[in-house]
Amino acid sequence: QRQRVAVARALVTNPSIILADEPTGNLDSKTGDEIMGLFGELHKQGNTIILVTHEHDIAMHAHRIVSLRDGLVEKDEKKK
Repeated sequence: QRQRVAVARALVTNPSIILADEPTGNLDSKTGDEIMGLFGELHKQGNTIILVTHEHDIAMHAHRIVSLRDGLVEKDEKKK
């Protein structure tokens, strides 16, 4: 519940850039999917979403995935 409130509070000002550090980390999968759907809609509206996650299925929502290992860029993939 706290994580959902934190996401809602962060989005209330309609920022053009959203920095999200593990936004689905403590959520059940249904709520996590809802949050990712919301981020998708915000992106369609022109917002930039920068999201950090360790979860592969969450990363797959992105249009671009930058993978880091030991503090260095290991891969930079753009999806079509």
